[in-house]
Amino acid sequence: MSDVVISEFMDEAAIARHLAGRTVLYDPKLVDQPERLLAAVADCRALIVRNRTPVRGALLDAASRLQVVGRLGVGLDNIDVEACAARGIAVRPATGANDLAVAEYVLTAALLLLRRAWFASDRVMAGAWPRMDSIGREGEGKRLGLVGYGAIARLTAHKANALGFQVAAYDPFLPADHAAWRHAERLTLETLLASSDVVSLHTPLTPTTRRLIDAAALARMKRDAILINAARGGIVDEAALIDALRNGRLGGAALDVFETEPVDAAAGSAFRGTPNLILTPHIAGVTDESNVRVSDVTARAVSDALR
Repeated sequence: MSDVVISEFMDEAAIARHLAGRTVLYDPKLVDQPERLLAAVADCRALIVRNRTPVRGALLDAASRLQVVGRLGVGLDNIDVEACAARGIAVRPATGANDLAVAEYVLTAALLLLRRAWFASDRVMAGAWPRMDSIGREGEGKRLGLVGYGAIARLTAHKANALGFQVAAYDPFLPADHAAWRHAERLTLETLLASSDVVSLHTPLTPTTRRLIDAAALARMKRDAILINAARGGIVDEAALIDALRNGRLGGAALDVFETEPVDAAAGSAFRGTPNLILTPHIAGVTDESNVRVSDVTARAVSDALR
């Protein structure tokens, strides 16, 4: 019997710091062993997860004593928040703890894709010298368009401004007189897509934003524009993106999130051979440093909730 169950990777020092004196089951393999996970949560009072553990349905039914769910991150797609609320279960995301990691990822991906040299490694190792094919563009003076202008997007804007990007944003929920607009030009989504050299997505996945970037949206973008999605899988129509890249209607893309995670073999084969594409396994918000911050915030929040 464990007081706290942790089903995905976490900084162990944070566990020792904030959950000392409690019975803790820390086993990152649980996320891939549903039967063991259901048995483990039967008597626990707290569950700590990342984005792969589905906190809904059968798991909530099994966790009859559950009082708090700690989320090692900010997205709540894998947690049935309404069902938790109905059962009196608190949900504690690590808001703000990985903002810096995501902002740096977005700008790194933007510069890599603008520069194009990222894709020359294999050819250089094979003895080729694709110098003309590898000449790319600088970020200075380019427009970075942010779809959604919350905390992570604002930090991205701040750092992009320092690099010389011209920053614009679309956010229908942020009042026009908000102070954050001093650092970004406020545009409609259509104008942002049509005028930006780099488009980065910073919205949650909702019925409104699902497939927001579809074939029609991609067609509005510049032919040499870059698309970056480190927000949520499902916001981008992956098949439409692959088609746009293969047919030269888009300059490049970086995806850190996918409609199905982990990406299965069939989906992976669909991406194979697509030019100017960077794929990463949902790690934009995960660095050595952010893992410490996220783990510390989450463990402390869970401990406070149990008290």
